[in-house]
Amino acid sequence: MDRLTSMGVFVKAADLGSFAAAAEALGLSPQMVAKHVVFLEDRLGTTLLHRTTRRQSLTDIGRAYYDRCRHLLLEAEAAEALAQEMRSQPKGVLRVNAPMTFGAFSLAPFVTRYLARHPEMQIDLTLNDRFVDPLEEGFEVMLRIGEVQDAALVAHPLAPYRLIACAAPSYLAARGVPETPEELEQHDCLAYAYWSPSIPCRWVFTRDGKRVEVRATGRLRSNDWKTLLQAAIAGYGVTLGPEDVLASEIAAGRLVRVLPDHEGPTRPMHVLYAAGRRPTVKVRSFVDAVIEAFGVR
Repeated sequence: MDRLTSMGVFVKAADLGSFAAAAEALGLSPQMVAKHVVFLEDRLGTTLLHRTTRRQSLTDIGRAYYDRCRHLLLEAEAAEALAQEMRSQPKGVLRVNAPMTFGAFSLAPFVTRYLARHPEMQIDLTLNDRFVDPLEEGFEVMLRIGEVQDAALVAHPLAPYRLIACAAPSYLAARGVPETPEELEQHDCLAYAYWSPSIPCRWVFTRDGKRVEVRATGRLRSNDWKTLLQAAIAGYGVTLGPEDVLASEIAAGRLVRVLPDHEGPTRPMHVLYAAGRRPTVKVRSFVDAVIEAFGVR
C-alpha cells in the first residue's frame, strides 16, 4: 500500500470517529479503511487506534502520529498546489536571443510589457545578428529573420520583416527626391554593415513583380542601425530600416519615405524553440505572447 494514502485514510478515520464514516467520506469500504490502518500499525509496530464494536480512540502514540500525519498531508497538498501553479503560471528565468535592430526597437518594449504581466518571470535577452546554436549556447527562445530550415527547432511564423527607405526633409531638399531605386546610387546611403566593410551593401526593391537591386554607398556605414537612424534624422543620407519603427519617425515629420511605390526588402520572421520535448510553461507563455504581438494579421 501507499504510505501517504494510508496516512490520509488514518487521519480521516480519526477525524470522523469510525471506519464506517471514513469509508463513506472516502468512497471506500470499511474493510479497506481497516486495512490501511493495520498497514500503518504493522509498519510502525504499535497500535494507533483502540477499536471496540462501539467506539474508537487514539492511543498516545496514535495521537502524536496523527498530528505529524496531518502536518505532512498539508505539506503534500501545498507541494501539489505549488506544482499546479507553476504549471499554469510562468515563472523563472528565460533566455531569449533576437536580432539586434528588431530586438532593440520592437522586442525590448514588448519584453517590458510581458514582464509587467508576469511578475514571477525574468528575461535574459541577448541581441546579435550572428547564427546561434540554441542547445549549445543555452537559449530557450529565439527570434530569427530569414528562412528557417532546422529540424531541431519548432518555428512559428510571424509577420514578415519589412524594410522601407527614408530620409530627412532637409536631406531631400538639398539633394532631391529619388524617383527610382537606381537613383539611390547617386545619393548618400546609410549602409548597414552586417559583418565586414569589404562586403558591399545591396538594397533590393520590387515593383509590379520586377526586382531591382542597387548598391548602397555613402559616407557612413555602421553595424548599429540606431546610429544610422540618428544620422538619417540629422540629414546625412537615406536609411533603409524596419517599417514599424520608421512609421513613428514619419508620423512625427522627422523622416519622409522615399520610393513609396516600390516594396522594400521583405523577409520572413519566426519565433523558435527546441523541438523534441514539450515546451515549459515559461517558454509556451512567452512564445504565445510573441505570436500575439508580432504574428501575421
